[in-house]
Amino acid sequence: MDKGPVTLKEKPVIGISACGFNAPVRYNGRSMDFIKAIGREKGDFRWCPVCPETAAGLGVPRDPIHLVGQDGRSVWHGEGKIVSRNGQDVTEVMLAAARESLATLRRAGTKVFIYMDGSPSCGVYRTTLRKQSRGKPPGVFGALLDDEGFFLIPALEMQSPLKWWDWRRRMLAYLWLQEIPLKTRGGLYEAWYRLKFLCQELDDPWAREQGRYLAALKGRLEPEVAEQFRREVGDVLRRPSTLKRITGSLWKNYSHHKKITGRPVPDIQDPSVLRNVTTIARELMIMEREATEEGILFGTAPVTLRKKRLDKDTLEEVTHDSPD
Repeated sequence: MDKGPVTLKEKPVIGISACGFNAPVRYNGRSMDFIKAIGREKGDFRWCPVCPETAAGLGVPRDPIHLVGQDGRSVWHGEGKIVSRNGQDVTEVMLAAARESLATLRRAGTKVFIYMDGSPSCGVYRTTLRKQSRGKPPGVFGALLDDEGFFLIPALEMQSPLKWWDWRRRMLAYLWLQEIPLKTRGGLYEAWYRLKFLCQELDDPWAREQGRYLAALKGRLEPEVAEQFRREVGDVLRRPSTLKRITGSLWKNYSHHKKITGRPVPDIQDPSVLRNVTTIARELMIMEREATEEGILFGTAPVTLRKKRLDKDTLEEVTHDSPD
């Protein structure tokens, strides 16, 4: 079994709400540039911005829209509707635009979408920003993407270096898992070996049970078993981690790395040392770099984008700080 790190050779394609990609398509003609927060790393991806509301022909500027009924998913079932502030029913054009936006993402070849929470179209956990009200999530487009199995990332969390790092490493693992063939027990075991440490961090009881289940498998690998594995691991990878679990995993895998190489990695501090989330994010990037160069699996982030050394400028860009 190959126990080295996994490196994606192609740039992942990421869908994103166009208003978060600095396109002035919000109802009031404004936009937000969430991509700016990740610095040079934005060049590691190809971006596919979409806006269901402008695709529906609602125009800019426009009256804001809102959901009537339980949530956006109920609108798809004919149990709700979407209306503008002046009372115009825009349900049919919004549903058609959501389908067209999904088709655009499909043509781009992406299974990832960075959504603008607070939107009755793209929102997933909130559908309004006003007074921090939670609205009626998910929105109509958010519900469609969720039902289609997209890996959904909240745009606001790109502003935190640690939260973005957590989303990115789980996204890369998810994309790799969706693409690899799982036709034999050997292939299944190899995939699990690479992902189990991350899964243990995210949901240890489930990961332990999954490990026991896989160890008991005998004979020919049935396709439905492989697809169940892909689906269940994918669901776990969608779950955000916590600062405590991330730092614990960092130290555990750093200790493993040091044992193999026989030397410490500069700038990786003992977990008892107090430091901010920016410093922790930098340490994680350093460990990704070192593990890739040494050909050692870094279980905290088992799938990476590059084989070349992360240059100093890239690491120096992780200098902004925000609360976790």
